[in-house]
Amino acid sequence: MPNLQLEWTEQELLTNHPVAEPLIAGGVKCHGGFDDDGVYVSPRTKNRWPAIANWQAQREADFGTPLLDIDLSAWPENYPNVAQAKYLLTEGVREPIIATLTRIGTVEGFGAMIRYSNIPNMQACFDDDITGTAMTHLDRGLYEAHARDEAGYEDEGGHKQMWFAARDVAFENPVTEDATALMLERMGISQPGTGGTPDLAAIRKQLMGMRVFDDIDFDLEMLITRMASLLLIEISAFHVFAWAEEVLSDADLVAGEEAAAKLVSYIRSDEAPHVAYLKTVLSEMRDRTVVGSSGKKHAGSDVIGELWDRAKAESLGARREQNLKITLREIEHALDGHAGRDEILEKFHAMGSISPTVDGNWAPASVASY
Repeated sequence: MPNLQLEWTEQELLTNHPVAEPLIAGGVKCHGGFDDDGVYVSPRTKNRWPAIANWQAQREADFGTPLLDIDLSAWPENYPNVAQAKYLLTEGVREPIIATLTRIGTVEGFGAMIRYSNIPNMQACFDDDITGTAMTHLDRGLYEAHARDEAGYEDEGGHKQMWFAARDVAFENPVTEDATALMLERMGISQPGTGGTPDLAAIRKQLMGMRVFDDIDFDLEMLITRMASLLLIEISAFHVFAWAEEVLSDADLVAGEEAAAKLVSYIRSDEAPHVAYLKTVLSEMRDRTVVGSSGKKHAGSDVIGELWDRAKAESLGARREQNLKITLREIEHALDGHAGRDEILEKFHAMGSISPTVDGNWAPASVASY
């Protein structure tokens, strides 16, 4: 194998490609831009992509195991699906789609918190040498690049601003005030009256009560859990991108002549290195031996496997159910007082693959009673 560059500085991992034209979204200069041929170029990828490719190649050469992954087909379609979303828009019920785009942008902005993750002494946590790995670069550029991609940096917008711009272009500036704090409260991320600021101490205390491995450094376990959950969110989000691009490209239903859909496609491109580095780090950890607090050694495959399976179960179970309920509440709220409420809801549910049942659960639309 050729001599691969495996050590990178933070500045190198944050370096941009030169662009011929900046990306302006909703009047805000955003990250990335366009090359001489008008092709969109994602931010901070000049060295980040080569670095990820090198780390992946070295890991494969050292261990010969497949990269940790999960098929996109593991997730069901977006709710509401494209047909349901378009039906609501044809009925003039725009608020649920607007709320969904606002919620996505809000969560993207919350992604900036990744830069504050507690990272333990990584070498002390592993019996093997971890020099020249992606995991040693989490706090040396990878997390910071991810945070900037999601929430922007200084006077440059990121995905938060791009999702809001897509919403505003498609629906002609439907929101008159910043809905971020309200959305965070409604999703249970922050408490009322905090201005949308999460209580990190309370979150940490809650997580300590949920730990799986008593002998593993708590910060390491939380780091793995956070990365596994984040990776699953990033992968499942590709369903959301496809949904949003199709809905927002329908010029008969939304404004902007597909400009909003193009913004979503740029975001999708930006998310690819997030998926790649998270897969790489988790695979590097899985292939090594974890040293517990007692000095006992644990197979990385056991540690990563358990936490990965747990994150998958939550992603496809509790988290999805929570998102379904939030979305349904938005739809029902938008139809409050509407003369055709019951008929619209009946047609809406019939277009989906799942529907709510009278007992508050979800079932295939063909058998659900609502």
